[in-house]
Amino acid sequence: MIPLPSDGSVSIVGRSPQLAAETIDAVVTLPTFKRPQQVLETLASLKAQRTGRRFAVIVMENEAEALAGAKAVLPLYERGEVEGLVVVAHERGNCSAYNAGWQTAIVQFPNFRHLLVIDDDETADPQWLERMCKAAETLGADIVGGPQIPHFADPAHAKWADHPVFAPPYRMSGRVPALYSSGNLLVGRNVLTAMGPPFLDLRFNFMGGGDSDFLSRAVQRGFVLGWCAEAEVRESVPARRVEADWIRARSLRNGVISTLVEKKKRAGSPLAGTRVLLKSLALLAASPFRGLTRLALTRSPAVAIYPIHVALGRVLAEFGYANEQYRQPEKN
Repeated sequence: MIPLPSDGSVSIVGRSPQLAAETIDAVVTLPTFKRPQQVLETLASLKAQRTGRRFAVIVMENEAEALAGAKAVLPLYERGEVEGLVVVAHERGNCSAYNAGWQTAIVQFPNFRHLLVIDDDETADPQWLERMCKAAETLGADIVGGPQIPHFADPAHAKWADHPVFAPPYRMSGRVPALYSSGNLLVGRNVLTAMGPPFLDLRFNFMGGGDSDFLSRAVQRGFVLGWCAEAEVRESVPARRVEADWIRARSLRNGVISTLVEKKKRAGSPLAGTRVLLKSLALLAASPFRGLTRLALTRSPAVAIYPIHVALGRVLAEFGYANEQYRQPEKN
């Protein structure tokens, strides 16, 4: 293992032969945890990218004992079928894995312009990388998001595609005021160098939301956000994710994250905590009416109750509630 010039929490365990790091224009980071077959499917979709850009893929293994994902992908790297690196992020957690990959990209690839993110339960459209990079360049955006299209294990669950938990936040390409997820994302090298490591706040390691917080802070720093509706990734959705308790837990969690991110954003301003709490209470009071409006529009009780759960999550965050769904990834 080749230690990175850091605290030793990240190790390089695989490298494609004859990797010319200085020629790489884009780096794709791919975190994985106990999904050896799915990470291979993600890599297959990356190998099929149609682009003239020279890109490398960094797989970040976040299960440092069994190393199932790393063992699955290493032969592809050793044979040169995939160009890039395989690293182990020894500290467990969503944010730790992302930080490991992003810092490795900065250290190992001196000339890349764009860093892209895809998860190990996703596969990319063949035009994905090219469209994301082109969107950043044509929109003048420092960060670009794209849709994660749900692919349900049970086709009967396709009716859930329009639920706010699964639906993309935008339908049209262009500059946007906010982004919320790193599941399909492009970040400019200029953003990473300005923000500096650790990029994602480790307090969100097992809850999720470190990406939302990072994106919020990037906007505060003046970076421009964009959306590329044509750059799709397909996200595998197991049957358990359409169960009522999972939807409820994810909705509450989204509310908790909203409060925590807003508190960080307002930190240092007068009466910051009071203003966040009053906003949460106002949203809770308004949520039944917002729910009724959604019910009238969609005829879906599950969609209608979403703003109520989010508002409850915002208020519960004031009392220390944190739904750390990534503590038990097998149930996530």
